[in-house]
Amino acid sequence: MTAACLLVLIPTYDEVANIESLIGRLRAAVPDADILVVDDASPDGTGAVVEQMAAGDSQLHLLSRGRKQGLGAAYVAGYAWGLERHYQVFVQMDADGSHSPEQLPGLLKALTNADLVLGSRWISGGSVVNWPRRRMLLSRAGNGYTRALLALPVHDATGGFRVLRRATVERLDLQSVASAGYSFQVDVVHRAVRAGCRVVEVPISFVERERGVSKMSKSVVCEALWRVTGWGLVRRGSDVRDVLSTARRRMV
Repeated sequence: MTAACLLVLIPTYDEVANIESLIGRLRAAVPDADILVVDDASPDGTGAVVEQMAAGDSQLHLLSRGRKQGLGAAYVAGYAWGLERHYQVFVQMDADGSHSPEQLPGLLKALTNADLVLGSRWISGGSVVNWPRRRMLLSRAGNGYTRALLALPVHDATGGFRVLRRATVERLDLQSVASAGYSFQVDVVHRAVRAGCRVVEVPISFVERERGVSKMSKSVVCEALWRVTGWGLVRRGSDVRDVLSTARRRMV
C-alpha cells in the first residue's frame, strides 16, 4: 500500500485533545497513508492544530467546513475529496481514539478478499473497553434490530472503523446519502450489501474515549432508529410486491 493509493478519513468536531496523538499513531502504524481531517469548524481549534501540522507534512490534509453538519455529511465530503484525486483505498475512523491505528493493518489485509471491511466489536475476538453496560446493550440491540430488519449478514453495521475500495465507494452513490448522523454507517453497509459487494468483518478492540465529550445523543439514536425502520419497511414492501408478482405469473 502506497501513499498514492490510501486515504484515511477522520471527521472532527472539538477533538483538539485527541487529534495530534491519533495522527502520530497513524503515522507509525501505516506510514504510507495520506490523512484527510474533515473539520466542522470546531470551536476548540482542532482545525487550526491540523493546519499547523499539515504545514510540515505533505501527507496530511485538512478539509475545513463552515459549520457543524454531522458525521455522515463529513464523510460524504471526504469521499468526494478523495475521489477527485488518485486514491484507491479509503479508511474511515473516529478521531477520539476509540479506533486503534495499530489495528488498521489487519483491516487493510482483509481487503484482499473484500470490497468493504468492517472493524467489528460484536464478532468472536472483538471487544469493547470501558463502556457502561447501558451503552453496550444499546449497541448490541441496535445492531440486532438492524441486522433483522434489513437482512444484513453482519454483526456490527454501526461501527465506524472500516476500509473500502475506490470501486465500492463509486458504486454506492454516497452523494445521495441523507443520513447526517451515525445512521450513515448503516446506510453504507446496507447499500453495499444491496449492490452485491463482498463485506467482511474483522474483530477489533474498541476503546472508549479518555478525553473530550462523546457526540452520541438521544437525537442521534432516534435518527438512526427512524431511518433503519424506514429502510426496513421499504425492503419488506419490495418483498411483498415480488411475492405477489410471482403469484400472478403462476396464475396466468
